[in-house]
Amino acid sequence: MSRIGQMPITVPSGVQVSRDNGVLTVKGPKGTLTREIHPSINVRLEDDKIVCERPSDAKPHRALHGLTRTLINNMIVGVTQGYEKKLQIIGVGYRAEMQGKNLVISVGYSHPVTVEPMEGITFEVGQETNNRVPFIWVRGIDKEVVGQQAAEIRRIKPPEPYKFVVSQGMHGKGIRYADEVVRKKVGKAGAAGKK
Repeated sequence: MSRIGQMPITVPSGVQVSRDNGVLTVKGPKGTLTREIHPSINVRLEDDKIVCERPSDAKPHRALHGLTRTLINNMIVGVTQGYEKKLQIIGVGYRAEMQGKNLVISVGYSHPVTVEPMEGITFEVGQETNNRVPFIWVRGIDKEVVGQQAAEIRRIKPPEPYKFVVSQGMHGKGIRYADEVVRKKVGKAGAAGKK
């Protein structure tokens, strides 16, 4: 048995769960999420619990069992607590600012980069006082969308493992996740000693 798949999901108070034609809808204080459930997995609503059942122990059904349970749990966490990702901007003169709902990032290109939020996403910009590092919060109720939006922002200027920013005392010039570890790489020795 899938140890994750067989665990029932507790539905907190204030959250409404309904299923119609294979589409699961979860309503909560922060919003509403819908997801199509694979027809192989049976999702039962029992009072304040959701139980996922699979038809057999075949490998595809075992994989879908745990996946479906996790996706439903993520929906419930999203509509009650929400999700967020924190990104740091490392580099002298690198910064981010808000223009309405859009995020404008200046990271050494000839022009600032404007990022429009996906549906259900909000941005917040700030600066850490201890090391003056600008940061961006990406918030939303859909875990997948929050992760996708954060990855697209990071892709604008991925951390550079060869560069060290003296003023901020950090390796990895560029945009990175707050909990990301950037391993320093040593540059080439150059042509010294070669003939």
